[in-house]
Amino acid sequence: MIYLDNCATTKPRPEVVDMMVKMLTSDFGNPSSLHRMGMDAEKIREGARASLAKFIHANPKEIFFTSGGTESNNIAVQGFIEKNKRFKKIITTTIEHSSLRKLFLRYRDLGYEVVLLPVDPKGKVLISELKKEVNDNTAVVALAQVNSELGTIQDIKEIVKIVKEINPNTFVHVDGVQALCKIPVDVKELGCDSYAMSSHKVYGPKGTGALYIKNAVAIPSIVYGGGQEKDVRSGTENMPGIAGFKVAIDCELEDFEKEYAHAKNIKAYLLKKLEENLDRYQVNGEDGSPYITSVSIEGTRGEVILHYLEEFDIFISTASACNSNGTEKSAVLQGIGLPENLMEGTIRICICKDIDEKDIDEFIEKLIYSVKEVRGVMER
Repeated sequence: MIYLDNCATTKPRPEVVDMMVKMLTSDFGNPSSLHRMGMDAEKIREGARASLAKFIHANPKEIFFTSGGTESNNIAVQGFIEKNKRFKKIITTTIEHSSLRKLFLRYRDLGYEVVLLPVDPKGKVLISELKKEVNDNTAVVALAQVNSELGTIQDIKEIVKIVKEINPNTFVHVDGVQALCKIPVDVKELGCDSYAMSSHKVYGPKGTGALYIKNAVAIPSIVYGGGQEKDVRSGTENMPGIAGFKVAIDCELEDFEKEYAHAKNIKAYLLKKLEENLDRYQVNGEDGSPYITSVSIEGTRGEVILHYLEEFDIFISTASACNSNGTEKSAVLQGIGLPENLMEGTIRICICKDIDEKDIDEFIEKLIYSVKEVRGVMER
């Protein structure tokens, strides 16, 4: 099997699975309990908080555990909007993940002025438009550091600087789900007010995430209950998930530089092999994250290519970002102005630490076969 859909999810490390089994079978205490098992669970939770804080250069008190990136985005954006409720303008971009895009559109229905900033053909935010839109009425600006379809890396530090110069009271939230453990991240250098993270994108378990909130600023909760996570996210903590997340982050603290260099080499090799073997295609986005490559192939349909490759035990994704009934086009590809025929023929290749050149060679061989077969039918 060659798994090239690592933006959707990653295979948990064996060490992660071992830790989760231990948490489920023997160390299953609730960290809110006052007895020894509860205190042991609390130590594990706080150790995880410290590991994650170290990785992103934060203070452990600024890290809050959630169920994943979607919840982290919602907690931050809704919390900041409520905290800044005298301001009625919120800003994101045309190419955001649905957890931001749909949330912002919901606030439009509630009467907020919602701005979807345009991007250039490579997916970069148009800074000139940002400067025009931020004003004294802006409550929140939210965007991803790394785009999940294109791999484009936004200049968050510059964006934060511009926003704060215009309105120091505007909160800047960053969706870091595709950035964590994939590019260097220093939240203090970025200057953002919050940063969303997800465990299952970094060889950890699903159902676990985290939210960095600068200076642990108190924000109104959107989840009410027992007051866990300093009332930012009530509910008994997912201790197997948090413990697994810690193991994944600890591994990255040790292996990040090596894996990052490996990913850059593999992406360069992939691009070279595409250029040597494929015609009538284009690579979308800038040369951003080494883990993400978006390719549009003329005369094909991405979904059909996906199923051809699946027969060879090769797993990729399309960039269609379809909804459950499969009718919605990718907002990201529309946002960069990709023509309809290229949108239809777009695939996304997302590598991981385990992919090597031999895997890429086999992928390219089967891709070329699949493209030939699909074009043979579509271009009759």
